[in-house]
Amino acid sequence: MSLASAMNSSVSGLTAQATKLSSIGDNISNSSTTGYKATTTAFSSLVNGGTSATNTQSVTQSGDLASTSSETDLAISGDGYFVVQDDSGNIFLTRQGDFSVDESGYLVNSSGYTLMGYSYDNGEPASVINGFDGLEPVKVSTDTVTASATTKGTLTGNLDSASDIVTGDTPSSNATDSTYTFKSSVVAYDAQGSATQYDLYYTKTADNEWQVSVYRNDEASTDNDTSSFPYTNGELGSTTLSFDSDGSLADGSESAVTFTDATTGQTVALDLSAITQTATSNTMSGSVNGSAASSSSDYTIGSDGVISTVSSDGTTTNMYKIALATVASPDNMEEVGGTAYRVDADSGTVVVGFAGTGSFGTIQSSTLESSNVDLASELSDMIASQRAYSANSKVFQTAADMLDTVINMVR
Repeated sequence: MSLASAMNSSVSGLTAQATKLSSIGDNISNSSTTGYKATTTAFSSLVNGGTSATNTQSVTQSGDLASTSSETDLAISGDGYFVVQDDSGNIFLTRQGDFSVDESGYLVNSSGYTLMGYSYDNGEPASVINGFDGLEPVKVSTDTVTASATTKGTLTGNLDSASDIVTGDTPSSNATDSTYTFKSSVVAYDAQGSATQYDLYYTKTADNEWQVSVYRNDEASTDNDTSSFPYTNGELGSTTLSFDSDGSLADGSESAVTFTDATTGQTVALDLSAITQTATSNTMSGSVNGSAASSSSDYTIGSDGVISTVSSDGTTTNMYKIALATVASPDNMEEVGGTAYRVDADSGTVVVGFAGTGSFGTIQSSTLESSNVDLASELSDMIASQRAYSANSKVFQTAADMLDTVINMVR
């Protein structure tokens, strides 16, 4: 090896070790950065002697998960990356889940990237598996007012088999002297959250046979002192229940009553299949879906990425479903600032989905993924790199001294 070659090799060694020391410095400085992925340096020999260094990030290596006190701190347990957007609308992937609500109500991490997800405005979201179409910034609001219309309900209870059979006008006739066996009421809600009470009349018309009629409570007669009949717009719906000798609904019997309220325009189906007929008192209970208008006071983030608001009355409403994404070669994604990555040709086609489905991991709220930097290893590598740097400088100095000697011989 000539002196010039030795000097060139030592210079390339100095440059390569400087590259490694630079990556070590980045790793150490980001050892506490949420979701940061350590940079490793690979060396390769050159044809004409010497070495070159290339830095790569270990993107696929996860860091430890640590619990926090913030609901919006998110971590992915398993594979996948959060889809985020910068102020210019550019889309990136990241594992940095230290999100917080900004002044406009959006979830933004400490690097300034906004979390992306699918809205529930048009029903259950479906992901675009090979692109970011349909995603929108996730906005969490705790001061919105929501309501949900009633569409169905379930009634449970008992009808007294010892009750007398009604022989006169029944509630279905809506006559002033209508007679019934038992009455209950249920409250339903329209799309704006307004409550409406419905009266349900249960009338024993024969052995093991009961007629069920539904009326709107605010249409009850105010001129009749002895009953609510007649109702202004008449019966909304009715059905007939038939029971076996054991008190359960007979095969082939109706098991629901469905009615449409012309005032609200909504149709409600009440399931009556759990009602029995035994020789004990008349009782009735049940529940319906839907909710009154109420303000949202809190929100929750599930392991499946569903963000739901919790209203002051305790009901929940799904708002967004957080999207996760991955690529065929995550380590080849282009690194951008703020521990985020851009999908490019080297990383492969993006795949978008939801937490807990396919190969994607689950989302943990009140949790952050720590940096995957091993500080002890970085310090050890720094010492080794420093010594290699010094050794390369000695080679250069020695070759330079030898060259001086050759020059002096010529003189």
